[in-house]
Amino acid sequence: MLTRRFFSFLYFVLFINSLRAGEVTSPAPVFPVPSEKQIAWHEMEMNAFVHFTINTFTNLEWGMGNESPELFNPDSTNVSQWTDIIKGTGFKGLIFTCKHHDGFCLWPSAYTEHNIKNSPYKNGKGDLVKEVSDACKKSGLKFGIYMSPWDRNQATYGTPEYITYYRNQLKELFTNYGPVFEMWFDGANGGTGYYGGTNEKRSINGATYYEWPKTINIVREMSPNTLFFSDAGPDIRWCGNEEGKVDETCWATISPDTLYAGKSNTETILGRGSEDGNRWIPAETDVSIRPGWFYHQKEDSLVKTPQQLFDIYLKSVGRGALLLLNIPPDKRGLINNNDVKALAGFKELLQKEFSTNLTKGAKISTSATRGKSLKFGAANLIDGNKDTYWATDDQTTTGDITVDFTKTKQVKYIVLQEYIKLGQRIKSFHVDYWNGKKWETLTSATTIGYKRILKIDPVQTQKIRICFTESKACPVISNLEIY
Repeated sequence: MLTRRFFSFLYFVLFINSLRAGEVTSPAPVFPVPSEKQIAWHEMEMNAFVHFTINTFTNLEWGMGNESPELFNPDSTNVSQWTDIIKGTGFKGLIFTCKHHDGFCLWPSAYTEHNIKNSPYKNGKGDLVKEVSDACKKSGLKFGIYMSPWDRNQATYGTPEYITYYRNQLKELFTNYGPVFEMWFDGANGGTGYYGGTNEKRSINGATYYEWPKTINIVREMSPNTLFFSDAGPDIRWCGNEEGKVDETCWATISPDTLYAGKSNTETILGRGSEDGNRWIPAETDVSIRPGWFYHQKEDSLVKTPQQLFDIYLKSVGRGALLLLNIPPDKRGLINNNDVKALAGFKELLQKEFSTNLTKGAKISTSATRGKSLKFGAANLIDGNKDTYWATDDQTTTGDITVDFTKTKQVKYIVLQEYIKLGQRIKSFHVDYWNGKKWETLTSATTIGYKRILKIDPVQTQKIRICFTESKACPVISNLEIY
């Protein structure tokens, strides 16, 4: 009897609480989902790469490893100029080439003489990694580290001893120059090199040589908030090209069979991702503002134009990836004026094209709302709050959003964002406009993910409609902007 009374009372309490809450539950996640630090990375959207080392002075892209440290002699280095320009353009982080394939270290490493202390820079007292890290802290940029696994100077490269050497240098960097938001592992590994004077070709097995899981765990113990980039992750993947783009269909998920830099035959899957991938490993698009990654005077006239940079933005950030734009300082140790002008023009284009969000003050409606609850209503799409979203009932995997500007506006861009804390869902959708008599389709697309920007031929219209035609589960959209 007591048991029946207890359960009757329990059910009554649960019923009353559900009434009080107007209980309409949130959608269940569609796995995999991003970690909190991956979400913060997505929200950065644009970061800068800074390639600068002896290659800047030898006019090479890949040094052999036999270059004298005395060649590194920038006479006007001003890292605050770098961070001011990078921050001013709108980038949120800076990843610095602390050591490239030639093995020259831009910090006074205790494990090799092939480093900045043996250069003329600041009479051997310089430490560029510290300068950049400090300047990032001062400017509010996040600081990231690139340290090439390949070292064409090290005599031990290719042997087990080199792995200890590499890990010791990682410990130096993460102990002395943090916090580090991202660690970049290059895919170039093994080949010809100086290797302490042997001048020979050395090959390694990229899948096993570096013992990446152990190496990454060593770093994670020192820096648990660092994200790791390589061809296949584990946290961020390469986009499969150096053109600054991902595929128009781009899933943030893949199923990595191995985790090492230098995987081959993966360009297609890296640029597109995998709809049924079992890990959230989003794409990062690395591209240089110049043809090369290091500064070369002959490329001063070949700096990408503001329009080219804007097009890259649409094909990277606008397809759910992060843009990592390389901006290499010149021999003086300054960002060249040609690059500065291009970046200023790029910033102006961003501001011009995305200056007036037409959803402000517009009427917005949807074909369905989850549980008919305001908690998941249409207003969430345009409230500017990244933590609210519109959703449908679980059984409803299609739906429409209609925006009425109340008067005719010119439309050029549609911006959509999924609430990725609950996974990536949308598989296809199209955008329609009202021509005064009926709806006509403007464009169609597939994935959305963190962000999708659709550029359309400008159209004059009073109403826009977004129709989700296929989704892995009920649509969960956190943001809509129209420009």
